[in-house]
Amino acid sequence: MFDEFEPGLERKFCRLGDELTVKNGTEIEGYASLFGQCDQGGDVVANGAYGKSLQALAEGKRRVKMLWQHDPAQPIGVWDEVREDVRGLYVKGRILTDVEKGREAAALIGAGAIDGLSIGYRTVRAQKDDKGQRLLSELELWEVSLVTFPMLPGARVGAKGDTPDATDDLLRDVAAAFRTARRTLATGSCG
Repeated sequence: MFDEFEPGLERKFCRLGDELTVKNGTEIEGYASLFGQCDQGGDVVANGAYGKSLQALAEGKRRVKMLWQHDPAQPIGVWDEVREDVRGLYVKGRILTDVEKGREAAALIGAGAIDGLSIGYRTVRAQKDDKGQRLLSELELWEVSLVTFPMLPGARVGAKGDTPDATDDLLRDVAAAFRTARRTLATGSCG
């Protein structure tokens, strides 16, 4: 996939969930990344991590690409708005139904079969904390894909103004249990 063309490119997944907004069958909006939440890979994206990248894209009159499952040969739409806010990386765009994969993606999202977003990026600055987590403080954002499996199950994508529901808390608890189990297995201790 992307790594074949762009060595060093990494990906983060974020669950779309019940709050995904699909309008007119093609317009979507939500969050592709949430700040301060540890994903299943042990990474935490810091507030402001995308700022320089988004500024460079704007200055170069370039856009973050909307891909299907990170495949650079399958663009399926356009992101009309990509910005950081206090919660995370907000995206708003249009799936292009004139493209075969775009039609498929819109149908799969509408049916609830696809519930993930994933970012393709390069790490510019990061550091490990005392918990073994990697804090990503500056990222070069390349693309946001619609994907099947999210890496950050506790993150929710929703329309502006929506609030998370109890499902968020449950998913955060499950993710925390997995992190604890992974640390326990890594250290070989149970206490």
